Amino acid sequence: MPTEPEPDDRPDLPPGLAPAWGATPRPRRGPKPSHSLAQIVAAAVELADADGLAAASLPNIAASLGLTTNALYRYVGSKDELLVLLADAGFGPPPPSPPGSDWRLATRDWTYAALDRYRARPWLLDLPVRGSVVTPHRLRWTEQLLSALSGAGLSDGDALGCALLVADFARATADRLRARADPDSPDSAVRADDVRAFLRPLLADGGYPHLAALAARGEYPGAASVDFGLDRVLDGIAGLLTTSRT
Repeated sequence: MPTEPEPDDRPDLPPGLAPAWGATPRPRRGPKPSHSLAQIVAAAVELADADGLAAASLPNIAASLGLTTNALYRYVGSKDELLVLLADAGFGPPPPSPPGSDWRLATRDWTYAALDRYRARPWLLDLPVRGSVVTPHRLRWTEQLLSALSGAGLSDGDALGCALLVADFARATADRLRARADPDSPDSAVRADDVRAFLRPLLADGGYPHLAALAARGEYPGAASVDFGLDRVLDGIAGLLTTSRT
């Protein structure tokens, strides 16, 4: 007669946190699993890379591995848990920082590395934002940025605040760049001229003088400059550094 599993007294952590750090799943009745959690997540990443986040559904993952959907719950506790693991695997580790970079260059390199990751895997932008980053690969990105900012002289608290600001800028910019690549977006290269021609008289006559002037110069709708926004963020951090030193 099989013995009952011992009670699991581990704390009730957010979905995906414990397995992301390699914790073994809670014991379950039934046959020994034939796959690993890493295989489940790798299959989800492959599906998302091929056809977007919606393709990484539990039924599709199960079918790709020759499992039933119910069998997946031997590996992941919920869809929320899978999404956390998918996000961490999708980001992967950051590229190494070039040696000898000052904080500004290191932060710029970090931002463009994040933009490259979002460009390679746009489905990362479709994942829900669940508060603080807590999984290994994503924390490695944060740690790399904190190292550059703390090394410049910021306190740990200020460095974290600036790191979150840079990360939010990277995500928002990646989202805008993706939208611009959509041919149906008003900012897209194939539509911007027509949208501008349509809006120009309406803006001029409707009480939008600043937007009308930008449209007349061909600057609205238009692509947001990554460097312009990033330089303003870096200027703000530089100002904080100056204040901290004085």
